[in-house]
Amino acid sequence: MIDDKHVNNKKSILFVINTMGQAGAEKALLALMNMFDSSRYELYLYVLMAQGEMIHEVPAHVTVLNKRYCDISVLAKAGRSNMIKTVLGALLLRGGLFRDFGYIVSNAFAMIRDKRFQTDKLMWRVLADTADRFDKEFDLAVAYLEGGSTYYTADYVNAKHRAGFVHIDYAKSGYTRKLDGGCYAKLDRIFTVSDEVRENFLKVYPEHEDKTCVFHNFLNIEDIKKRAQAEGGFADDYDGIRLLTVGRITYQKGYDIAVEAMKILKDRGIKARWYVLGDGPLRDDINRLIQKSGLEKDFVLLGACDNPYPYYAQTDIYVHATRFEGKSIAIQEAQVLGCVIAASDCSGNREQIENGVDGILFEYTPGKIADAIQELTENPEKAERMALAASQKKINNIEDMEHIYELL
Repeated sequence: MIDDKHVNNKKSILFVINTMGQAGAEKALLALMNMFDSSRYELYLYVLMAQGEMIHEVPAHVTVLNKRYCDISVLAKAGRSNMIKTVLGALLLRGGLFRDFGYIVSNAFAMIRDKRFQTDKLMWRVLADTADRFDKEFDLAVAYLEGGSTYYTADYVNAKHRAGFVHIDYAKSGYTRKLDGGCYAKLDRIFTVSDEVRENFLKVYPEHEDKTCVFHNFLNIEDIKKRAQAEGGFADDYDGIRLLTVGRITYQKGYDIAVEAMKILKDRGIKARWYVLGDGPLRDDINRLIQKSGLEKDFVLLGACDNPYPYYAQTDIYVHATRFEGKSIAIQEAQVLGCVIAASDCSGNREQIENGVDGILFEYTPGKIADAIQELTENPEKAERMALAASQKKINNIEDMEHIYELL
């Protein structure tokens, strides 16, 4: 039971998110919560999986509703083990397997038929159906991610109004109408983080066009710049071109193609070293590919990092070679810190970068990635002009807050 005695005439807003791990959506949520005037709004947060190290960065005026919480990184080995325990607890101890058996079997067969089995997508419904319930009626409930948090907000939160965020290329990420079970029909507003995300979402849900609008990610720009000046960053004494990529080691982020591109650069005699900040389920696979390609000293997996910003500030080229995106927080961080950026020409990325002006967009092949990087290394004045243009990009669209205020 939530104690309402201290709440006067403030509007109450509940944010729901799947985890609070070190990732882009979580950073954007923290920045968004900081946009609210605590004298006018009472903010709450519920983390569906009750896990993630960024819980310690939640603003002081936000009430976290989780009764228990694990602050181990969702990307660390121990964190992944804890997530498995959470899922098994939902399935076996809280009756999720019995309750959602038909849903699990039906969607599992659909995934197998489509040759794209994704356990996480399958389990979000179980986690939503077995999560905590709260008696309080909120003025607004906001699901900040697709999947579990949206299912939970649509079906189990008592709120006068409900909204949901979409951060990804919906169909490419593996979500389907069958998985969603009608959750978006129960929301008053659907916020997409870019125009392309909106366009791709409406290909799946054309009937929701009238209530779907763009709400760009927020970043805490001053904090990013301050943290970039802190101690840290590259610890080796490498004197060649440093390439940096920040992101989870997953299929979406395309590190398999990046390794191939690095092999091409090395074969061309370009003195460069590629660093990756992040962790994820495919780390071992990428490590094996690195070793097979003989790139142990050339493609370096640094792991997850609490403060990635000194690396951005010290890198020569930021590379974002992803298969698909919604709107990349990593690209925005690189722009804030004035990096020259090379990124794949895919949904999301092309909306953030004007090709040839504030960065380079490349076709998603190893050769084209290598060509873009080589072009920047051989034209330092051009790279410097692009970096300056990137640093002058408008990042935060404060006017987007009106979308939430209208619901209240």
